[in-house]
Amino acid sequence: MSQRSLRVRYLLQRARRLSLGNVTEFARQVQRVSKAPLPVIVADMLWSSVRYEMGFRDYAVWDIRLLNARERRTWMTHPKSVRLNNTLNGPDSESLLGDKPRFYRDFADMIGRDWIDAADASDDQLTAFLTRHPRVLVKPAEGEGGRGITTFDAAEIPDVAAWRAQLVADNRSLVEEVLPQHERMSELYAGSVNTLRLITYRSPDGTFHVIAAVLRIGNGGVVDNFAGGGMFTMLDDAGVARWAGVDKNSNVFAQHPVTGVSIAGFEVPQFAEAVAMVEEASRRLPTVPYVGWDVAITPSGPALIEANHNSSVFQMKPSVSGVRTGLLHRYRDAVGPGILDRRR
Repeated sequence: MSQRSLRVRYLLQRARRLSLGNVTEFARQVQRVSKAPLPVIVADMLWSSVRYEMGFRDYAVWDIRLLNARERRTWMTHPKSVRLNNTLNGPDSESLLGDKPRFYRDFADMIGRDWIDAADASDDQLTAFLTRHPRVLVKPAEGEGGRGITTFDAAEIPDVAAWRAQLVADNRSLVEEVLPQHERMSELYAGSVNTLRLITYRSPDGTFHVIAAVLRIGNGGVVDNFAGGGMFTMLDDAGVARWAGVDKNSNVFAQHPVTGVSIAGFEVPQFAEAVAMVEEASRRLPTVPYVGWDVAITPSGPALIEANHNSSVFQMKPSVSGVRTGLLHRYRDAVGPGILDRRR
């Protein structure tokens, strides 16, 4: 399928799912940095979705209203990322990465934690697991965005058989030990495991590219996902946070509101080791060259949380960074200009 056809198909799918409530919500976010009337913002959002292949959340989170046409053309967007996934990754990418138990088995030497699938385990096996791990994390065996993830204390589960049956009925059958995180990452925020999102591409000649490096930080919940209430900031090539944190509602945090730790300048420990690990992992996936890796930093080294064949896009708000251009050039440098050429 041509790139133009992929664009048209995506726009039609978006149009069918168009929600006036979502459009209004994002437009009101935009009004925090723009004094334009709401109808003008909505019209510009709709225009940008067609002209720049830009999602409504992209428009709001990245302050697109403040940018001129030349600057807007420099931003990577979620629709473009979907096209990269559909073009670069093989048809087996979702089964290889979206099935978490399979992913855990394939990368057993890199995940750094014990786990059990309650759908396949007996009550006795699950009881033994809870004996070994008095606090566990429960998540869907498939899914993304941090949805459905909760923690349980084994002491508060009086009937393991009934608990197991409920997990299976809720399609949340994956039970894991809670990963300890590096002391420095806990100082930033201890309520969740704060992770890296490393968006990478392995070119046909084997060259490995780190397109974007992101630090995701929890904020009042057990997950650090942007969609789950957490915040993010961008890292430089040495793993140092460049700017303040931002959440999905465009709130900006110079310091973490719980710990008071400054976010800009925060240095992620073992960053080089994390990059080396995902490069090795990437070479085990010959049909999936474009991946967003989630990595935790534990006291004993980096550990893979999961891998996303349809990675989100992360860039920093111009109103926070002062930088009015996006990261499209880094994607083009890695994958080549053809797929991301607007005219195709």
